[in-house]
Amino acid sequence: MPTFRTASEEETIALGAKLAQGWPPGAAVLLIGELGAGKTTLAKGIVKGLGAGEPEDVSSPTFTLIHEYGRARKVYHVDLYRLDRASEASRLGLEELFDRNSVVLIEWGEKFPELLPAVRYEIRIRTTEGDQREITVTSVNI
Repeated sequence: MPTFRTASEEETIALGAKLAQGWPPGAAVLLIGELGAGKTTLAKGIVKGLGAGEPEDVSSPTFTLIHEYGRARKVYHVDLYRLDRASEASRLGLEELFDRNSVVLIEWGEKFPELLPAVRYEIRIRTTEGDQREITVTSVNI
């Protein structure tokens, strides 16, 4: 279970780009952490690392629930924070996204484990002090 430390937004974006290099098409990636932990910042790097967009093009999908990036290689960025029930989340068509040959980033996905694929990556982000983050990556196969 590798753990990384970043000390700035730029370092967090660079780590996201590096992590994305090893993921196969079709990967599901949970971004887990408190509000303000840096989930969307890490997503900016992941989108860049996959060649699906530039960091400045990536924003939190808190209100739209899903953002789509890229042309040749798609990245779907999902935020389930505002949803209270699994039935609400299932109406988003997550299963269809998981079946596509794209990377699906999910913020707050841990709220609805029953909707997640058995094989996935889980990235836990926590703030330590100031802009510093501790980021732990786990490959899950339930």
